[in-house]
Amino acid sequence: MLEYCHRGAKPVEIHILPSQVSSLIAAGEVVERPASVVKELVENSIDAGATHIAIEVSQGGLAYIRVNDNGCGVAAESMALAFHRFATSKLAHAEDLERIVTLGFRGEALPSIAAVADVEMVSRPADAQAAATVRLVDGKQVEQGSRAAAVGTTVSVLHLFAKQPARRKFLRAPAAENHQIATLISQYALAYPEVRFSLKLDGRQALTTTGSGSLTDAVAAIHGADVAAAMLSIRWPAAGESAAFLVSGMAAPPHLSRASRGYVSLFVNRRCVQNRRLTYAIEEAYSGLLPAGRHPIAVVNLEVPPDEVDVNVHPAKADVRLRHENEVFVALQRAVRQAVLEQAPLPTVAAPAGSPRWASPEASTSPLWEHGLEVEAQTLAVAAAAPPKVSLPLLRVLGQVANTFIVAEGPDGMYLIDQHAAHERVLFEEMCGPPQAGQSAHVQGLLEPALVELSPRQEEVLLAHRETLAEHGFQLEPFGQRAYRIGAVPALLAGRDAAQALGELLDALAEETAEPSADRVAATLACHGAVRAGDSLALEEMRELVRRLEQTEAPHTCPHGRPTTVHLSESWLAQTFRRRG
Repeated sequence: MLEYCHRGAKPVEIHILPSQVSSLIAAGEVVERPASVVKELVENSIDAGATHIAIEVSQGGLAYIRVNDNGCGVAAESMALAFHRFATSKLAHAEDLERIVTLGFRGEALPSIAAVADVEMVSRPADAQAAATVRLVDGKQVEQGSRAAAVGTTVSVLHLFAKQPARRKFLRAPAAENHQIATLISQYALAYPEVRFSLKLDGRQALTTTGSGSLTDAVAAIHGADVAAAMLSIRWPAAGESAAFLVSGMAAPPHLSRASRGYVSLFVNRRCVQNRRLTYAIEEAYSGLLPAGRHPIAVVNLEVPPDEVDVNVHPAKADVRLRHENEVFVALQRAVRQAVLEQAPLPTVAAPAGSPRWASPEASTSPLWEHGLEVEAQTLAVAAAAPPKVSLPLLRVLGQVANTFIVAEGPDGMYLIDQHAAHERVLFEEMCGPPQAGQSAHVQGLLEPALVELSPRQEEVLLAHRETLAEHGFQLEPFGQRAYRIGAVPALLAGRDAAQALGELLDALAEETAEPSADRVAATLACHGAVRAGDSLALEEMRELVRRLEQTEAPHTCPHGRPTTVHLSESWLAQTFRRRG
């Protein structure tokens, strides 16, 4: 058989690659970097039922990687066979690929590692008197024997990529490779809290988990005790309900956010995966609860029937394919958002532990009402231990401060409400919800159409989001070059200059760092239609605004993630004024 060749060239001759070359090609798909080696070995340990896994790494994994576990071990007669390609204990028939329940299954990890490093394996099953050993150099067995060892398996990988200098030069610095390994082990620690993980990097203890089985303990080891204490439990569907998919884990309340997406850990049947769409579902659950540029902390495990997920679509098994991905997307988003909305505490100025500390009289010559009371930073922390609040309590409006904040009295203290942020939340949910009784749509027709001339940039934004703008109430008709006639506007913009409002909206959307969605358009409209800081409100207007805020789904934040309300507890007020309880 001839392959296609250029005119005048000699026919191409086909030949079988030497086994050493084919092994290196296969290894290139499985062993991308030192973290890939650690991943494969740790997955083997988990599949072997280990409850304690110790990882040691030197020089970013290039000098040596050692993984020790207390799993079931490998029989002596199978030791050498384990390093043959496609040799595995986890699959036997083709149909087994349709219901994979182990992390590993291809039988490629150990031979691929042996192709690019020197490897030694020591393993002892519980019923064996001694451990069997095997050592390979350049993928070939050079030693086999037995020795004394504890039950379990230890795999040592030495001189990784030493004979593939081209692979080595594309690796990052050892510190960066160590970071990749630490991140990887952190994910396994969150997925398997019942396993005790120990990670040493260049002799330094980088990570230790308890293996207690508590996800809270695992989160504390990875993200810190303070974050773990504030995390909210995820369980969907609720007890007694049934569903095709189960979602469990923990999510942080909105006030605990990060500047990077790297704090979202997603598992499918406890397999760490990188699925952009499913990760986006978790991010979308925080829509309107986080400021721009901030991202949540979440540890979410999705349980699906093994035959509903295909894990055999990526060489490194980093991605999966789900049969019902749209339904899974909805389930993930609903589970996380429900947990956040029902359990997230209201930002509270809580009483400090012990006696309050006061600003020294010598610290300032300004009187208290001019200088302001000096409150320690920890008193402004969110009271994570506060009981869950599904919505705002009933509040009694007292007045307004600086024509910006509404002061109200409620259970256990005083509440300060940012009138602009609160009105934003109200308008946003009213726009996104169904029209109110007797109202056909959230639209206000103009008695006389307004004409607006747009800049090229503004027109591009309008054309890109014209359908979304129409859904929210804008009726726009082309009227010459970069000119449009406005026949109607969203009801919340009634009474404002329609041309100016549209221009400001398009400018705001143009500044969006992410692709503006329908919710972002609604949030921007709500911001433009809300009362401003500095607007004087009558007492009845304040009461009506607070009443509408109490009825919203997420009253604690505006659509852009800023807090609407701060609670000053009665105990904090009493201690601040040195009143005895």
